[in-house]
Amino acid sequence: MTLVENFVDIETATGIMRSHTIRPIEKKAYPTIVLFSEIYQVTDPIRRTASILAGNGYLVIIPEVYHEYEALGTVLEYDPIGTDRGNELKTTKPVEAFDSDNEALILFLKKYEFCNGKIGSMGMCLGGHLAFRAAMFQEVIATACFYATDIHKRSLGKGMNDNSLDRVGEIGGELCMFWGRQDPHVPLEGRQSIYKTLVENQVHFQWHEVNAAHAFLRDQGPRYDPALANQCYNIVLEMFHRLLN
Repeated sequence: MTLVENFVDIETATGIMRSHTIRPIEKKAYPTIVLFSEIYQVTDPIRRTASILAGNGYLVIIPEVYHEYEALGTVLEYDPIGTDRGNELKTTKPVEAFDSDNEALILFLKKYEFCNGKIGSMGMCLGGHLAFRAAMFQEVIATACFYATDIHKRSLGKGMNDNSLDRVGEIGGELCMFWGRQDPHVPLEGRQSIYKTLVENQVHFQWHEVNAAHAFLRDQGPRYDPALANQCYNIVLEMFHRLLN
């Protein structure tokens, strides 16, 4: 399938947010997946993930999550400097600003000519947590979170005191969670805490724990597990096909 890539600049409560779009070339409305990046913003591996999703018949939109602090189009490198900057901004930006970005994205998509109104979300690392919070919007009916950081520690955003676990009951769609057992960022007790909260709030969810390290889905670097990534994509696409098509 031939894809076309572009970007749109969306007005949010905290300024213009550049968001990258990838979709099939045919000009029509598609079910849509909001793809939230790692702390590095829209890197080449994130674009390739978006292409996999778009190639299965979706409009994919990727927001630049640090648009208030970095020039539009900024990509942080997968190196110590980029990692330090991404982690710094993760706890500089208020949680409310992450949420108002999500609200602006949804309002934009409701009017966007290439979105048919069916919206899902997906994210990795920081993006997994942001997708988790996006699932709290009633318009988002299917969400995939890969090794979502900081949920169990309540440490997202300025002040490092987020309320994601407290708001789990607001998730109305289906949730699909993926975790690496060898991921030091979300240890066993953290995963158990999240699982228990989802069950207690009767969330409709899938739960997948695999033998892998953090960032096993990213097709760059030594932790990438291509066979496992393919299995996970199949699981995610089954959910999106079932709920968004």
